[in-house]
Parts: sequence; structure tokens; C-alpha cells
Amino acid sequence: MSQLDALEVLVIAANHNMRAHLRGMLDQFGIREVHTAGSAGTAINRLRERRFDLVLCEHDLGDDNQDGQHLLEDLRSRHIIPLDTLFIMISSERSYERVVGAAELAPDDYILKPLTPGTLHARIERAVAKREAFRPIHRLMENGQPTEAAAACERAELRHPQWRIDFMRLRGEIALEQGQLDEADHLYAEVIEATGAPWAKLGRARVLIAAERFDEAEPILEDLVGESEHYLDAYDLLALCRELAGHAPRAAEALNDALRRSPRRLGRLRRFGKLATRIGELERAEQALHQVVQLGKRSEFRDPADHVALARVQILQNDIDNARATVADLEKSMGALPAARACAALGKTMIARHGRDDAAARSAAQAAARAALECDDLPLELKHDIVRECLAAGLDDEGGALVGEILRRAADEATIHQTRALLDEHGRKDLSEQVEERLHAEVRGYVAAGAKLAQAGDYDGAVAEMLGAVRKMPGNPSVLFNAALALLRHIEHNGWSERMADEARSLIARTRKLDPSNPKLDTMVNFMAGLERKYGMQPHAPAATDARNSAPGARPA
Repeated sequence: MSQLDALEVLVIAANHNMRAHLRGMLDQFGIREVHTAGSAGTAINRLRERRFDLVLCEHDLGDDNQDGQHLLEDLRSRHIIPLDTLFIMISSERSYERVVGAAELAPDDYILKPLTPGTLHARIERAVAKREAFRPIHRLMENGQPTEAAAACERAELRHPQWRIDFMRLRGEIALEQGQLDEADHLYAEVIEATGAPWAKLGRARVLIAAERFDEAEPILEDLVGESEHYLDAYDLLALCRELAGHAPRAAEALNDALRRSPRRLGRLRRFGKLATRIGELERAEQALHQVVQLGKRSEFRDPADHVALARVQILQNDIDNARATVADLEKSMGALPAARACAALGKTMIARHGRDDAAARSAAQAAARAALECDDLPLELKHDIVRECLAAGLDDEGGALVGEILRRAADEATIHQTRALLDEHGRKDLSEQVEERLHAEVRGYVAAGAKLAQAGDYDGAVAEMLGAVRKMPGNPSVLFNAALALLRHIEHNGWSERMADEARSLIARTRKLDPSNPKLDTMVNFMAGLERKYGMQPHAPAATDARNSAPGARPA
């Protein structure tokens, strides 16, 4: 039987009496480390501050903007809680069974009221036992070893047949993320045949969309939303399917249907507002984006880009007074944030350009570019907008500097391709080539400097050099790979450091995500496994090949 007394638990409930009631039951089970939160916002802050083993959350949080399911989706999708933090939902609504049935991000368990101590104790014990079965797989995933994680899932299905479907679900997600569409399709089809689970149908639709088989995906999603109006993830995916297939008006219809059922979900409102803008439904776009701006002021995830989206719609409607008011509101409500300064300057640029005030547009574009270089969290779409404004104003130096920063920090090939395409559209392929050559030279310089220091025996210096490069180029797989190698060489020659080992694991995981086909990654993983054995450390993951041959092959990428 699992020991519960060591668990650290966060209880989330709007009602004080409910929080006290749950705390009392947990105390009966010997669980003493219990923290509480009365709202989603407080819960998010608690979870950012410390790591909990278990979250007990009421579905109804007394907030029209955020229920327990929305909170779970935010926590998982934004990586605020790790994979092995358990999340159990408590609901008085039997309809929640249908919500969770097709949810892309489902809780580890859910309990319908009335709640008894016996039921809660049994569910927590079951969830903890399940976590222990999944923990080695989660560790492999966090270490950037999806192939090994999928194989471990397959073995675990035999050892833990009671959770076979859950392991298959995780295998399907891993296969889909790795682009193994045939494998993912086979797994989802098997689950559909065995159980008819709505989440498996949703997964199969994702596979078909990834394969650009939109005509096959759409009927699956239409059937799902026909089964239950609570399958909101299916509405969202249906909208994406239609948008990618080139049917933007029908995509907007799907989002609007979802908004009628859940009218205050920020992400969905944002998507609808931008889509409505694209198809020229400006009045509906303004209504949605105005609501996004107002709701965002009370959200933990407010985004200054929302004000820009609203101002853009207002400019398109020649409503310049309200566009100026929107930018002023942004400066007043979020002006201290670097991203807000960049967004406000972009808004002023758009307004000045609309009024054909070239001098004001140029000045505002310069300010936007400067602010954009100071913030890491500005969306790519807005960075591209600022580059466009710079090029239109003849600000090649400012635009080129921002392009360089985009490419330096690019986390995927899509970002690089989109940025190149932007410059091509403006007839500035020459600028793209100049910036990229400077970046290639920068990477070569970092790698050469790190390698020279290591060859001279200065492993501290090599690590410092490469980690400095990671801070400057966090999306460059060659930099990440060689920084991990510098850390492992340090361990090899100077002894074990758990801090360095953890950092190396993280860098390997990031490299694998950015460059999954890199043939040197398995060699790197095995080099690390060999070091773990050398120093008698507990292995974090199995090696893919014989580690005896790993170190000689681990050369700078």
C-alpha cells in the first residue's frame, strides 16, 4: 500500500468550508503538508513557488473565467506543474464525465460529489500507485528520450494491465509528437475499437490533420461535437482542421459554436478574434478582442499582444480614436513590461502609418524595435510585424538586428522559414543572407572557443563559454549540443556534479526536441550513462547503444 503521509498537497476550492473539509479528510489520512488556494490565480502562484505531489481541485472555482479544467489545461500546457504532479478533480456535475472523456489534457482522476473520506482515500492511493508506474516513463520524457519512453510504455502495459489503455494513450501522444503518424494512428484505432474513447477519436483526428488529410479528420470531429456539446477540445480541433484546409469562415463557425458553450475562455476568444479579422468580420472581431483585453486584465496570463490585435481591428475600421485609447490603456495597465512597451510602440506605428505620418511612424518603429530586442516573450507574429514596419520605414539596421535576434533564438525550423519568407516578400533576401552568415560565424566561434578551452584542460572555462552561448542562442541545437558536451567533459575529468548532470540532461532534451534526427544524440546519451556508471550514480535512463564506444564519437557538432 502506498504511503500517503509524505505527500505535499495543494487544495484548490473557492469555498472556505470546502477547503477546510478537504484539509480535515487529508489530516485523517496522515497527510500533514497541506496548502490551500481559494482561486485559480492564487493556485498558479503557489504552484510556481513550489512543487507539489498532489493537487486536489474543485471543478467549479466560482469564477466565470476559469474552472478547474481550464486551470489544469493552463498548468500542463505552460509546464507550470511537472508530469508526475497528480491532479484530481472534484465535481458536483455529472456532465464533467463527458468533458473529461474528450479532453486533450485530462486529470489523473476525478471524483463526483458527494465526497466521502473512504472514496477520497482510495482514489488518492490509486493515483499514487499509478504515478509510480508512470514515473520512469515521465523521467525518460523529461530527459528528452521519447523513443525509450515509448518502449518503456509498451513494457509497462504487460506489467500493469489495469492501466494498459493509459499507457497506449501516452504512446500515441509520443508517436504523434515525434511525427510517427502511422504508429500513432494504429494505437488510436486500437483504442477506438476496444473502448470507443472520445479522446482516442480526437487523437486520430490530430494524426489525420498532421498528415494533411483534412477531409478524413473533419467528419470524425463533427461526429464528436454531435455526440456532446461538452467536447470543447473537439470544437477547437475542428476549427483548426477547417482553417488549415483553407475554409477560414467555417473555422470561425466552429469556434463561435464553442464560445456559445464556454463564452469566456481567453485562448478561444483570442483565436476567434484573429480569425474573424482575417475573414473581414471586423465587428465580431472587435467584440471578441475587446472581451479578451478586459478578461486578460484579471488573468495570470495576460498578453499585451491582445491590445495590438484590438487596435489593428479598430484601425481597419478607421476608428482611430479608439485605437489610440487601446494603446493608451495598454501603456497604463502593463506599461512596465518590456513586451508591453514593444506592443505599444507597434500600435503607435500602425496608427501613424494609417495617418500617413511618416516621421512619427519611423520614430515609433525605432522604439518598437529597441523594445523588442529587450524582451524574450514577444510573440513571433509581433516581431515580424515590427520587422515589416522597420523595412517600410527604411530602417534596415533596426530590422536586421531584430531578424538576427529572431534567428538567434529560433526554437524550430518553422520560425527560420517564416522569417526568411518575410524578408523574401519584401525583396530583402540579401538581408536574410547577411544576418544568417553572421549567426553561423557566431556559432562557429562559440564552439571553437569552448573546444580550445577544453583541449587546454580548462573545463570550467569551456563550460562557462558554452553556457554563455546558450543564454545568447537558446534555440540553436548546435550550441545546446556542445554545451551539454562541455558539461559532460567537465564531469569526466573533474568528477561528478549532480547540478552539471541535470543541466546536461536538460540541454540534451532541448537538442532532441529541436533536432530529433541528430545522429550524435544517442552517442551523447550513452556517454552520460557511462559517466553515471563510472561514478556509481543511479542511472536516469537506459542507454540506447553500448556506452563503451560513446566518448570517442562525442565531438562538437
